[in-house]
Amino acid sequence: MSSVSRTEPVHRPAVIELRQYTLRPGRRDELIELFEREFVETQEETGMFVLGSFRDLDHPDRFVWLRGFTDMEARREALSAFYGGPVWAAYGPRANATMLDSDDVLLLRPSPAGCGFPTDPAGRRRAGAGAPDGFVAAALWHFPPGTHDGGALIQDGLVPLLRRTGPAPFAVLTTEPATNTFPRLPVRTGENVVAVLTSYPDEDAHRRHLADAAADPLVRNGLLTDIERAQSSAPQLLRLAPTVRSLIR
Repeated sequence: MSSVSRTEPVHRPAVIELRQYTLRPGRRDELIELFEREFVETQEETGMFVLGSFRDLDHPDRFVWLRGFTDMEARREALSAFYGGPVWAAYGPRANATMLDSDDVLLLRPSPAGCGFPTDPAGRRRAGAGAPDGFVAAALWHFPPGTHDGGALIQDGLVPLLRRTGPAPFAVLTTEPATNTFPRLPVRTGENVVAVLTSYPDEDAHRRHLADAAADPLVRNGLLTDIERAQSSAPQLLRLAPTVRSLIR
């Protein structure tokens, strides 16, 4: 079954990186095995939250993952410690050798519409366990920089509709406008993104949810048309399969 832990630790991430890596053909499983063995607990020891890691079902050479931080200064400190530390020195070159591009990174923050990321590492499966059930849908909506109407339509219109017609999104995120505090790792700039992430037992449940949402009166009355008018480009829709050690599943 799809599950997102609702444990409430003292601290929760206020800054989230959504990272999409394009890998060399045929090397995704190699990177995932290395990542889950060497880079999960060692990142969290520096103060990060390793939230989720996924195979992109539409792109066999793409690895998608999310990590969080309590604030931008904590991000700088944690990334400095990890990428300047012994684990990355030992295994970073092997990870980098699997990648063609690792710079597709969105810096995001929870919106008022909500964020329920699991952060308790006790919910993480052991390395070598069977692949978890579950399916995660992520919709990345793009709007012109400096505008707010599109984001309001997502947060005040689309998100309540999704909650009413199926599983509630576990996270609604918007662009974090702060300056990148760790420029060694670039992030996309000049963005105005709203990301909506939802967890399902399987992809059929996702399809049923979309069908139920499409039949809602708000959609028939033009909600999606209004969103399309406000957006700067078509949304990016990610179909994601959680890896063994992903907290999100």
